[in-house]
Amino acid sequence: MGKVIIKKLDCFGRHGVLKEENVLGQRFFVSCELETSFERASESDDIKQAVNYAQAAELITAFVRDNTFKLIETLADRLAFKLLTTFDINAAAVTVEKPSAPIGLPLETVGVTVEKKWERIYLSIGSNMGDKRANMDFAVERLSADEGIRLVRTSGYIETEPYGNENQDSFLNACIEANTLYSPHKLLEVINGIEAEAGRKRELRWGPRTLDIDIIFYGDRVIYDDKLIIPHIDMHNRAFVLEPLCAINPYAIDPLTGETAEKLLEKLKAGKQ
Repeated sequence: MGKVIIKKLDCFGRHGVLKEENVLGQRFFVSCELETSFERASESDDIKQAVNYAQAAELITAFVRDNTFKLIETLADRLAFKLLTTFDINAAAVTVEKPSAPIGLPLETVGVTVEKKWERIYLSIGSNMGDKRANMDFAVERLSADEGIRLVRTSGYIETEPYGNENQDSFLNACIEANTLYSPHKLLEVINGIEAEAGRKRELRWGPRTLDIDIIFYGDRVIYDDKLIIPHIDMHNRAFVLEPLCAINPYAIDPLTGETAEKLLEKLKAGKQ
């Protein structure tokens, strides 16, 4: 791996809390470090195989000029997102400096740095209402269309018996491996939106649903709050999660136990025998 580095690119933009800043504009200095692989570029000595820093600089200049934000934190975050979705890079650190910040004190510059990267995630999807296959296909298509999510692979669909509340139709289930730029909680908002588009109504726990999307793993993060629990709290009891997960990556690691998906599935099956 390597880094493409751009330092203190002089840009003009209309970013600030004051209305005058949004109208008159001012100078901004933008620096960035773009993490990427140099292997193909160094072997071929071909600019087409590299992250072209001239194109990156042009993108940065146009983005700062053509957008308006109150906060430079927002500018840096959105710019990092744009760079990561435009170029073949794994991570981006973007620094935005504001040399003419209107604070009435002598200073050289104020600035912020945002670091953003593609995170590996695993999602479980399921449906047992309406056209189940069409619902599953809809989930895959909507996730694929989102620029903040890049699908790596999707398991086959498997038919499973209902879990928890058995008085309902059988399910189709699958697992998706993907990369995302979204934070865990933002990702939850995105997948809840897709569920809502598919007609999901949250009326009964473990009840029938047109579409269910759960976050199983998000990198090696462990999260437990009132809105989100990662790894999924009940995945180790669910063959309909572990079987399709093993089909795409049996060596995916549960950060809580350090065990692979394959090992978790083996333990689940052994416990049911």
